[in-house]
Amino acid sequence: MHGPHLTRLAAALVLAGATPLASAAGFALIEQNASGIGNAYAGAAAVAQDASTIYFNPAGMTRLPDRQVVMAGHLIKAQAEFTGTVTPSIGGGNGGDAGGLALVPNAYFAFRLTPDVHLGVGLNAPFGLATEYDADWIGRTQAIKSELKTINLNPSIAWKASESLSLGAGVSIQYAEATLTSATAASLPPPVGVVKGDDYGWGFNLGALWQVSPTTRIGLAYRSEIDYTLEGTFKVNGITVNAPVFADTTLPDSASLSFFHRLNDKWDLLADVTWTGWSDFDELRILRADGSVLSLTEERWGDIMRYSVGASYHLSDTWSFRGGVAYDEAPVSDVYRTPRIPDGARTWVALGGQYRLSRQGVIDFGYAHLFVEDVGLNKLDGVLLQGQYDSQVDIMSVQYTHTF
Repeated sequence: MHGPHLTRLAAALVLAGATPLASAAGFALIEQNASGIGNAYAGAAAVAQDASTIYFNPAGMTRLPDRQVVMAGHLIKAQAEFTGTVTPSIGGGNGGDAGGLALVPNAYFAFRLTPDVHLGVGLNAPFGLATEYDADWIGRTQAIKSELKTINLNPSIAWKASESLSLGAGVSIQYAEATLTSATAASLPPPVGVVKGDDYGWGFNLGALWQVSPTTRIGLAYRSEIDYTLEGTFKVNGITVNAPVFADTTLPDSASLSFFHRLNDKWDLLADVTWTGWSDFDELRILRADGSVLSLTEERWGDIMRYSVGASYHLSDTWSFRGGVAYDEAPVSDVYRTPRIPDGARTWVALGGQYRLSRQGVIDFGYAHLFVEDVGLNKLDGVLLQGQYDSQVDIMSVQYTHTF
């Protein structure tokens, strides 16, 4: 396979899933519990209502009972439809709905080791999901299928430093696996190239929780970058063409400032501001096995902010209800957008609630609709692909929490 096609495939190995299927900006997944989705994850680093705080702010474990298990699942339905043209004409349609349906699980366990020290572990997927166009669409030489799966193991510790201040830390041991398909020629039916690769990486997360008053908490949390050197094979119609292929990439760090306030016995107010450092993804450098540069692709992503506000209403000892809105900036501009990464800003509208089964068991549930900004595409890579994307995302989540 020639250099430009290999570049496209290797790039997707790094960025597979960086599409509207990812439900936070870029290709991050914010769905790490179901107890927060009803508030659009407002106040996630300050609320500390269950063991999923291991992901959002490990310091929050000091507010938990002696032992607690959380199991959650998220059904994510994304839509991403392209309308446009290709020059020169190579035949084919607009690709259909490149979105799809995905199930994302998470699980957490936290326990009290001493009166002031808690330990815990989380299992989740912080990045990923997939998109797939029709195999004969007009952009088939730039992208057909992209898929990224990550698994993150996150052992953590929390220490109650004083009556008002708790500190926490964790280690992220993360595995990433990516698959990409793309047409290697414009003919129909197209010859299809496939890149598959994987790697392990590690990082850390830190958190602090300040109890400002009996009714108000402020949380600060940080998750570090994670570096990967993805190694894979490249095949065309099942025949190995080039192996191994390497691509270094860095999944971004993030920092959150969260606010929680109990207004009265019925109402809680929540807010959050989160920064994500996507500017690390400035270029994509593809290397041969001998270390020489095969290609260099300019990306120029930018750092982004996420803003959210929410409220919870406690109807009774059994029932609570939640609502929230959020806004995610997009990390990529029209100048650098590709059909593999047709990312746009997202506006969240979310509703949810909690039902207490018993003193030990709680069910949380929620739904969010993400209005994704219509974005343009003007990508020259062998052919000139021009058009616009119409995208949206729906998320349904449920969680069971057991305290013992």
